[in-house]
Amino acid sequence: MISYLRSNPDARMRRRVRLPAWYVLLATVLGILSGCQSLRDLERFAIRHHAVLTKALGLELRRPSSDYSFRYFFQQVYVSALCAAIRDWSIAQIPGGAADLDQLVFDGKTLRGSIELTAGGGSAFIAQVTLYLAALGVAISQACYATGENH
Repeated sequence: MISYLRSNPDARMRRRVRLPAWYVLLATVLGILSGCQSLRDLERFAIRHHAVLTKALGLELRRPSSDYSFRYFFQQVYVSALCAAIRDWSIAQIPGGAADLDQLVFDGKTLRGSIELTAGGGSAFIAQVTLYLAALGVAISQACYATGENH
């Protein structure tokens, strides 16, 4: 997974960048898989596991990410590149790749609290659409977009 996370470009300005982007993403993935649901949870996870992670990865990082570091990072991250990296990693876990899988399932959701009434009497909202491989039960692609007059 690390090699796929390394492929995601780092959008942060070079000044004051203390942790590699792939490391922040790895800590995020591991934190979410461990049940983290907020930036504070991610910060606690990063603090708790900093020594073990850096030793296992052969890194010398002075301190773990704070909740502010995660927030700043997520404001700058290239979401489409991150989704592509996660998709590519997921497909790489399938023996033989995804070539022989033929059933795809789409699912759409509306982001809670994003619905706004438009001047024409309709509504605009933020939507998320996910494409799943039914045979394996894994998501292979995900897109978010804001609806509007021409949705």
